Amino acid sequence: MNAKRTVSVIDAFPLPVVLIGPDDRVRAANGAVDAILGPDLMGKHYITALRQPAVIAAIAEVRALRDPRTIRFTGREGARDTVFRVAVAAADGDIVLTFEDRTAAEDAGQMRRDFVANVSHELRTPLTALLGFIETLGGAARDDPEARDRFLDIMANEANRMTRLVDDLLSLSRVEEDERVRPRQHVDLSALLSSVIKGLEPQAQRAGVTVSLLQQDLAEKVPGDAGQLVQVFTNLVENAIKYGASGGDVTVSVSAPEMHQRIRSEAVQVSVIDKGDGIAEHHIARLTERFYRVDNHRSREVGGTGLGLAIVKHIINRHRGRLLIESELGKGTKISVFLPTS
Repeated sequence: MNAKRTVSVIDAFPLPVVLIGPDDRVRAANGAVDAILGPDLMGKHYITALRQPAVIAAIAEVRALRDPRTIRFTGREGARDTVFRVAVAAADGDIVLTFEDRTAAEDAGQMRRDFVANVSHELRTPLTALLGFIETLGGAARDDPEARDRFLDIMANEANRMTRLVDDLLSLSRVEEDERVRPRQHVDLSALLSSVIKGLEPQAQRAGVTVSLLQQDLAEKVPGDAGQLVQVFTNLVENAIKYGASGGDVTVSVSAPEMHQRIRSEAVQVSVIDKGDGIAEHHIARLTERFYRVDNHRSREVGGTGLGLAIVKHIINRHRGRLLIESELGKGTKISVFLPTS
């Protein structure tokens, strides 16, 4: 096959392909390779073109033994690390390399490992506490009513903490499962928000916080899953009460439907605003990550599991909406939800 025909055939491949000739120089490469190895590979020695010892060693082995090899190739695309599985095989006097992008699969695997590690860590602390108190109650504190009552209260709190974590994990699993299915029901948002605020009144009173609802008349209902939207706004208002209590006021505002560029359609904007301590800018982009906390100690003290905003994000995605978090230290936090009206 002549050189022009070889390049034409390789260009038709959907995967990045590099062909190394008998002289150990790149004889052909398709356009998909440019993003991995850079342009102008033709004529370069494969050591100069590839630069990674594992790949270079695999080519030498295939050249000598004629047996195919598969190795891992790491690269970088902008600020993002990339991982490829490279198949190296002999074809007459040539060596053919094909690159399969495994970045997404590797990221998913890392996410699973991180998730298991985080869940294990979150459960280990209360379980260790429970086991310690059980051992103490079976020994030194068996006949001490005051110590027994104190330990039982702590054990109840730790058990409740584990229950909240398991409930949030199950909720996150259900939400992720339904995320691609858009809700078909329609929800009276004003009534739903009033109900959420009413339900959180006891918690707000204990924290010394006043929660106000400011809304314009909504003549129409919005598409949504009522149960999930209750979960969203309960979480947001509850967080505002817990973490913005120093400001004394929480406001829930609802706008009339209008065009919003964030979702490129007509939408209702619901904002939960507190006047508390605020959040440093470098935390904001990560707030919807699973188990991410701005202040671990404070979050656990108020019963946070680190999953609330992750659940909120997935629910809003299911509703084809958007979540916007704005905050400034010392000036409070504003979290807005944009829900399309159709």
